[in-house]
Order: sequence, then structure tokens, then C-alpha cells
Amino acid sequence: MVFVPGRRRRVEPEAARVITDGLRAIGPEGPKSVGLFGDQPLDEVLEIVAVAGLDYAQLCGEEALDYCRAVLKHAGVIKVLHVSDDDHPDAVANIADRIDAFIAAGCTVTLDSQVTGLHGGTGQSFDWRIAGQLAVNGRRFLLAGGLTPANVPEAVAAVHPWGVDVSSGVESDGAKDHAKIRQFVANARQAA
Repeated sequence: MVFVPGRRRRVEPEAARVITDGLRAIGPEGPKSVGLFGDQPLDEVLEIVAVAGLDYAQLCGEEALDYCRAVLKHAGVIKVLHVSDDDHPDAVANIADRIDAFIAAGCTVTLDSQVTGLHGGTGQSFDWRIAGQLAVNGRRFLLAGGLTPANVPEAVAAVHPWGVDVSSGVESDGAKDHAKIRQFVANARQAA
């Protein structure tokens, strides 16, 4: 659920609470709720996490380790790291160091494409060879950025991520497409 101000998919915390209550009613094996945030004040994020009853906060901006640690006291954290197409060894080593630091702090990490001025949901991918280099060393992360039902098998085969993250890649005319979602999941599972 998106809580980034100004995004078209944004939901109000009270409306999100209806969804999270429904998920909890399924029981402990049910899906977990995730709220997306981007460079918002910590107090605002913590209030939304509480009001909406979120299990996880996906932090899609430039949030620092200390910020993530503060959120971790209230919910799980999925920290999005934006990857450019710079495959220079120093750039890859920098991303590797950042992944390691956020994982050591207790976060799950998502790698997404770097698009200036945006926090994700762009439908643009980055060079999967970079993510593949990072995965070879045993780093566990989610792969995002431009994934669709058509290309998720190739992405999974090339990168071997811990998981995948999709949003606009399973939409038709700006709305989630149930058939595309089912196909995406089937294709990702088959490739894993």
C-alpha cells in the first residue's frame, strides 16, 4: 500500500487498516501487509505504521541506517536501494557494502532501478548483470524494476534473487490486472 504523498496509488491509513485487519483475520499464515514510504519524516511513518497496522515499511528513498533502525522497533523494514547501470567495480562494491549494512541492521533489501526524482514504480529495469554479481556472493535481496510476466523468468534465471517485487508490471490501464498477477507469480515460481 502506497503512503508516499502525491502518488496516484496513495491510500489513507484508515482505509489501509481495513485491509490489514482483513489480512490478520486469515491467521498467522496469511499475507503480510507492506506500506511504501519515501523520504518522509520518521514520526509520520511511525504514525502511519501504527494507524494502518502494517507488518512492514518499505522505505524507498534515501533513508539512513539509523532511520531504518528506528522503524524496525515498530515493523519490519524493506529498504530499497536504487541501482544505476554503472557496472564499474567500485560502484558494484558500494552497492554491496550498502546491502551488507542494511541486512546487518535487520532489514530486507530490494534492488530497484535508479530514476532521478522517483522512488520506484517506474516500470524501468536496470542492468541485471549488476544484481547477478551481487547475488553470486550469497547476498539475499528482492529484485524490482521493470519486471513483468514476460521478463520475470529471464530476471530470475540471470540474478537468482531471494524474491521479486512488482507493481506497474502487472497493471493494465493503471489498475492491477488479476490475470497478469497470476501469470507473473506462475512464471516467477517456474523460473526459481
